Amino acid sequence: LQNVRIDPSSISFQMWKDIPVPFYLSVHFFEVLNPKQVLQGEKPVLGQRGPYVYREYRTKTNITFHDNDTVSYLEYRNLFFQPHLSNGTEDEYIVVPNILMMGAAVMMEGLPSFLKILLSAALAGLKQEAFMNRTVGEIMWGYEDPLIDAINMIVPGLIPFKGKFGLFIDFNNSNSGLFTVNTGMKNISQVHMVDSWNGLKKVSYWRSNQCNMINGTAGEMWPPFMSPTSLEFYSPDACRSMTLVYEQSGKFKGVPTYRFVAPKTLFANGTDYPPNEGFCPCMQSGIQNVSSCRLNAPMFISHPHFYNADPSLVNAVEGLHPSKDQHGLFLDVHPMTGIPMNCSIKLQLNLYIKRVSDIKQTGNIKPVVLPLLWFAESGSIEGSVLQQFYTNLVLLPSVLDYLQYIFLGLSVPLIISAAMLMAMSQRSAGEKSPGGPARQSKPPRSSETTPLLQDTDSPSQEPAQA
Repeated sequence: LQNVRIDPSSISFQMWKDIPVPFYLSVHFFEVLNPKQVLQGEKPVLGQRGPYVYREYRTKTNITFHDNDTVSYLEYRNLFFQPHLSNGTEDEYIVVPNILMMGAAVMMEGLPSFLKILLSAALAGLKQEAFMNRTVGEIMWGYEDPLIDAINMIVPGLIPFKGKFGLFIDFNNSNSGLFTVNTGMKNISQVHMVDSWNGLKKVSYWRSNQCNMINGTAGEMWPPFMSPTSLEFYSPDACRSMTLVYEQSGKFKGVPTYRFVAPKTLFANGTDYPPNEGFCPCMQSGIQNVSSCRLNAPMFISHPHFYNADPSLVNAVEGLHPSKDQHGLFLDVHPMTGIPMNCSIKLQLNLYIKRVSDIKQTGNIKPVVLPLLWFAESGSIEGSVLQQFYTNLVLLPSVLDYLQYIFLGLSVPLIISAAMLMAMSQRSAGEKSPGGPARQSKPPRSSETTPLLQDTDSPSQEPAQA
């Protein structure tokens, strides 16, 4: 138990501080193959591109231990493109929705017409269109766009940022917030459980206390002696706590594991699953509106290819093929220590687009939740770390179990032999003593009239007189 606590003297501390597991971020883009037809009101046809794979390194800094059995830290992520693992390069061009323009159009739908006409004129002057053709690197890590300044001038505060815009611009060389977690020094059942995030005990993105709660761990390790029920973690990227449920027991390269997966209720709407009402306003089940924590942009998260979602979402576009094997997320955790052995967390980013009156660039686009990309963060323990894990937590306990039975098996004949030797020793001693067992084979019958002292000339007293 001491080795799973967050303590500099524990074996797992260095693993917690600098995660030795090689993590990879794999990104798949959805290219719009018929942008002109979509503007005319036809169904979008999508083609999947990628994966574009990045090696992910995670390191914890600003590690500070507190008197109340907690420790605070910042964890930084650094991503490096892996050409040999990718199906394409960052210089490839992909046709995707103009995320800034289409997002701003939907956000301005309820504003006065003159503001929307003004924006439409500005868009025309900047030659902005509903779809854009940009490189993978630009979409991922950012590109300069004069539209940002134009929108901020027309509707101040609508897009509260300046400079470059990219979907993963805040993902690289950045941290996921200040986590404060329990060390488990006094209560091992609380180790890794989040005490606060950025100083908060709960967030304020959602409409119910339950949805705003920060539950579980930070998603890297869990308390030991896990039960095959469920696990929880807080995800800053999803702006919420997530609960995964036990699916099955198994083994990862010889190490016993529990597999946890996402329940169908994870992204269900409030109608199908009332506890999720706090995440609304909702649309179909299978997607979650994250606009409240994403600058009010009409963004939704889901499982890749709308796996486990309402079939209407899949049917609204062409080119999606949801599959549990390819698109379901999972965590394989060693239940005795709470350490993940193999995992793959998969999410999809979607943009809600539609025709907005007075903004002519939106054409006649029919309302649709359009997939932009999906990504998987995957990793598994391997190499010397796996060998050490297997030796200490599987092999040695198994050897000790076998030795226990071996010693038990050896002890039985030893006990029998000892009993036999004792019996033989007592018999031998009886044969050598005067008045041996032959004389005592028929002992005198005892009764209330038997004299306590017998006559001195009785044969039985001869040895005593001698």
